[in-house]
Amino acid sequence: MLKASDLFDFPQSLPFDAVFAADLAPWKWVPLIREALKSYSFQSSAIEIPPGLHVEGQVFIHPSVKLPPFGSITGPAYIGEGTELRPGVFIRGNVIAGANCVLGNSCEFKNCLLLDGVQVPHFSYVGDSVLGNKAHLGAGVTCSNLRLDQREVPVQQPDGSRCGSGLRKLGALIGDHAEVGCNAVLNPGSVLGRRALVMPTMAFRGYIGADSIAYLKQKIETAPRMD
Repeated sequence: MLKASDLFDFPQSLPFDAVFAADLAPWKWVPLIREALKSYSFQSSAIEIPPGLHVEGQVFIHPSVKLPPFGSITGPAYIGEGTELRPGVFIRGNVIAGANCVLGNSCEFKNCLLLDGVQVPHFSYVGDSVLGNKAHLGAGVTCSNLRLDQREVPVQQPDGSRCGSGLRKLGALIGDHAEVGCNAVLNPGSVLGRRALVMPTMAFRGYIGADSIAYLKQKIETAPRMD
């Protein structure tokens, strides 16, 4: 059975390591986002909110966060050190972002965990998902979180078998340093291993292992990264 530790190293910058256990299945982290924020002791930070940025509910924003001139943040939410929020960002509850992330222009975030260094710069939707350290979504990537028939979302395992997630809404589980190309759609329950690549414009579903590349027509190859 896939474990969260197969995809992610939980960063020291976030004060929730006791909640997100490494030996849990990675999809089990998704409902824990709400629980982590519910138990967090929110304190006001000395940060000036721009007039065009709407903030409501319980929200922690580190003083070093770069805030946009306009956007919307609805708590509970935790925005970590050095993170940048860009114009038009829409954070709508149960969002945790670690250090040095980019939550971008006209991007929507809902019930998601972004570990350190995540970049979602332009026109994306991230819902009911976990993005690993330094994961990157190209412009227009959608983490789809609801099946058309609205039934439970299954998750494919590395051996090709599938198991139930117990969740009606589950987006993507994207491993550390993974990359998703522009305008790709990650179907509900998609799993990307560490340093995996999904090529632009794909409608990807299922599981892709570490250091692998997914091409159009679901062709998956193991290949060295070019960095």
